[in-house]
Amino acid sequence: KELIAKALHGASRRRHCPLVVVHCGALAPTLLESELFGHEKGAFTGAAYRHKGKFEQAEGGTVFLDEIGDVTAQVQVELLRVIEEKRVTRVGGKDPVPVDFRVVAATNHDLLEDVRAGRFREDLFYRLNVVHLELPPLRHRGDDVLLLAEHFLERFATSLGRPRLTLSDAARAALMHHTWPGNVRELQNAVERAVVLGTPPTIEVRDLPHYVTSGTPAVPGARSLDEAERAHIGVVLDESGWNVSRAARILEIDRGTLYAKMRRYGFERPADGG
Repeated sequence: KELIAKALHGASRRRHCPLVVVHCGALAPTLLESELFGHEKGAFTGAAYRHKGKFEQAEGGTVFLDEIGDVTAQVQVELLRVIEEKRVTRVGGKDPVPVDFRVVAATNHDLLEDVRAGRFREDLFYRLNVVHLELPPLRHRGDDVLLLAEHFLERFATSLGRPRLTLSDAARAALMHHTWPGNVRELQNAVERAVVLGTPPTIEVRDLPHYVTSGTPAVPGARSLDEAERAHIGVVLDESGWNVSRAARILEIDRGTLYAKMRRYGFERPADGG
């Protein structure tokens, strides 16, 4: 999603101004409000100086709100006001500050369902949903998996000083059969590992991560989606030594979302986990 946001920004007339990324699910609600809208000196304990929020930092450019579905009702109210008025009021401040920005928002939620359930404001949804882009997951993009894998092979072979590498037929089949819940970032991580551990000139199945070659089965309907997701998250957590930050990067989700999924599926992080 962030790559798409960068592409949209880079192709726009705002490309010479900042693109500011906000991972909404990774911040506590109180911190998110300060990060988005800024705060004045003394606004709360620890506010030792005036802080410009993300909207002010993006002056003339783009604000990318990732996981917009995770923000609280109060932040939704403030977001709607800022988007409508193009002015922000810092936490602890009184005077609105004019700002010029464009918003790109992304979510894994079904926001229409959240609107119906009262979890997301209808007026904010329609204000954001002017142009809607549906990004199909990697598992639904056919041969894109192999095209991307070969791109990453070339990139990492060059950056790591390795000879030119190719994928064996078995490795190609394994990549195609995996369901890639972590999407492109998970694929990138898997290929980088294979480049580091593989023996030139060919990447074999044994060079791929265990969670790719023995994770979710390729047969549709062999498990429920929840069972497949739980199994995959468990494998990634084990592979990453229960370092939540690293596991979240592999899965291409933020830490807050991973913690929520861990609670949902009953995972208990070891005391020495990351």
